[in-house]
Amino acid sequence: MDIRDIAAKSGYGVGTVSRAINGQPNVSERARERILEVMAELGYEPNVNARYLKMRTQTPVAVFVTGVGNRLFDDVIGPLQAELVREGEDIVVTYLEDGSNVARAAAEYQLARHPKGMVFLGGDPECFRTSFQEVGAPAVLVTSSAEELALPNLSSVTIDNEAAARDAVAHLCERGHRRIGVVGGSRDGGQISSLRLRGAEDALRAHGIELDYERDYEPCDFIEAGGFEAAGRLLDRAPDLTAVFALGDVVAFGALRAICDRGLTVPGDVSLVGFDDTSLSQYSVPRITTIRQNAELLGRRAARVILDGMGGASATHELVPYELVERESVRTV
Repeated sequence: MDIRDIAAKSGYGVGTVSRAINGQPNVSERARERILEVMAELGYEPNVNARYLKMRTQTPVAVFVTGVGNRLFDDVIGPLQAELVREGEDIVVTYLEDGSNVARAAAEYQLARHPKGMVFLGGDPECFRTSFQEVGAPAVLVTSSAEELALPNLSSVTIDNEAAARDAVAHLCERGHRRIGVVGGSRDGGQISSLRLRGAEDALRAHGIELDYERDYEPCDFIEAGGFEAAGRLLDRAPDLTAVFALGDVVAFGALRAICDRGLTVPGDVSLVGFDDTSLSQYSVPRITTIRQNAELLGRRAARVILDGMGGASATHELVPYELVERESVRTV
């Protein structure tokens, strides 16, 4: 039994139930009495997360964004905030540099501000493994899975990154490409890019190709400049490539410019596939074929999960669907 059961039986929304449980003032006495009555009838007792919230004066939900150039996260914040506002909750957004220990930053933020909940857009799961134990607020990690961490107050909402990357590279192979390069992220085991690399490697192997990391992979930060520089190095080293898979759309935008600066065309000389389907992907020239992460759905689901957590629900881990969106940047060879 969790907060959703209380909401269903009482007739009030999850946000209203959460505020009543947490002793917040913006709940009518009639609603509070009905919710407490239902809790007594069902024998419901909030878990440690709810008790943690009651003991402190809380500030709005804290949203931690890793990196300042990730357009997908910008696209997620809007629906996340809209869903929370509908339930009477506000957010405060904090941007962290790539490579930051986001869990440590969250622990320090908690001591200073006591947020009702936390939402993480990005972040290395290994940081949570080593540093999240000091965080008592309910939290949700978006675009990466936290299921293996088994932390009682850390939920997650993500797509299957490995399967999505497998589909992206398989699409290139099915269009006849055999010399395929990869740009973006890093090979570190805890990074989301490692899952996408694994999927790319699996797809290549299924078509009889081994990914040569020394020759055909170039790491970089998830920013346009990183993609530009990495794709340049990759093309200089492997000029026979007929396709490039970028582990993020922002990386793909930089790669597109690097390809064009070498007097080549997309897709005439080099096909290009991105990942995320950020809002600009359909407006570039050519329009980028990419993996669509539904930012609207990610934002709304993350909001519902954090609202449930603030009401005392246990951690949950959701996989949301993705889609390969075929546009203009891939040709058949």
